Amino acid sequence: METEADGKFVKRAKSIISKILYITIATSTKTGFPWNSPVYSAFDKDYNFFWASDQNAQHSKNIRENNNVFLVIYDSTVPEGQGEGVYVEAKAYELSDKKDIAHALSRLDGRVNKKPHSPSQFLGNMPRRVYKAVPEKIWVNDDGEINGNYIDVRIEVDLLDEKN
Repeated sequence: METEADGKFVKRAKSIISKILYITIATSTKTGFPWNSPVYSAFDKDYNFFWASDQNAQHSKNIRENNNVFLVIYDSTVPEGQGEGVYVEAKAYELSDKKDIAHALSRLDGRVNKKPHSPSQFLGNMPRRVYKAVPEKIWVNDDGEINGNYIDVRIEVDLLDEKN
C-alpha cells in the first residue's frame, strides 16, 4: 500500500528528471576500470533515458563491453545541503533500429525545441550513436540520522506506478 510519503518521493524524482537536462553515466570497462560521463539527455513516458555520443567515447566503448550502468540526475543548483538527486541502476544499449533512433531523437531534440535530427546521422560511418538506458531500480535521496549524525539515505521509487 502506498503512503503519502511514497507519493512525495515519486513526485520529487519526476520533478528532478523533468528539470535537469544532464545525467552522469557511470560505466566500467570489462576489467572494472570506472568511468563517469555527463551527457545531455531526455526520457520517454517509461523513463527510459536517451543520449547521443561519439561511438568511440570511453563510455560508449564501455557500454558495448558491459551494459550495466548507473545514472545520476542531480540538482546542484540549490544551496549546500539541499541537493536532491535521482539514482538509476540500468542496462544501456546502442540503438541501431531507425524507428528506435527516431523515437530517441524526437525526445532529445524535442526537449529543447529543436527540429529532430535524422536517424541516418547516427548510423553507418557517422561518428555518433544514440543510446538508451532502461532502468531496473530508481532511488531518490533523503535525510537520515544515526546517533545524532546526518546521513544521506536512498528511497526506492516506482515512477511507473499509476497511482502517482
